[in-house]
Amino acid sequence: MTEETPGFEEQPDVPSEAAQTPDDVAKGAGSADKAGPGAPAGDLEQVAIQAQLDQVRTALNERTADLQRLQAEYQNYRRRVERDRVQVKEVAVANLLSELLPVLDDIGRAREHGELVGGFKSVAESLETVAAKLGLQQFGKEGEPFDPLVHEALMHSYAPDVTETTCVQILQPGYRIGERTIRPARVAVAEPQPGASPKGPGEGDGTAPDEESGGPEEG
Repeated sequence: MTEETPGFEEQPDVPSEAAQTPDDVAKGAGSADKAGPGAPAGDLEQVAIQAQLDQVRTALNERTADLQRLQAEYQNYRRRVERDRVQVKEVAVANLLSELLPVLDDIGRAREHGELVGGFKSVAESLETVAAKLGLQQFGKEGEPFDPLVHEALMHSYAPDVTETTCVQILQPGYRIGERTIRPARVAVAEPQPGASPKGPGEGDGTAPDEESGGPEEG
């Protein structure tokens, strides 16, 4: 019979930590993360990343709105500058041509009296051409209705052959540049005769309207 050594019992084989491979350690750690508090930490990280993305999107939208506003302000500024530039140019041209109006009046009077001849005629016509290129337009004609916005009445009379206040003589022509009047036309006007009424049928042509016969009937 085999003798048993007293005080010793047979133990099952248990692998020691030294006997575990690195792969076994990694697998164990991964299992611990999945099963333990690692899952909530991952969710918190995702929430934090989403919050950062939302902040970036908000900041991007704000910067985009700022850029659009600046672009609109710049376009408005350019339009104002262009409008002011055009207005300054128009005012400068109008001031220059206003100083030339007396010369143009002298040229007009010389033409009416037949004195616009020779070299003076060529210079005068060249000056008128340049003024026209700058946009100067002459207005005011006999027979047109009087308009206080563009006419200045210097003489007044009554005439039987007009039905409204009419310019019957142009004493000094008016000038404009585009829609801007730089000098009104100075005119003599005529109004209808006081108390005169428009001519009716048969008046003034030797005919008379038919008269209806009347009177008491003979009995």
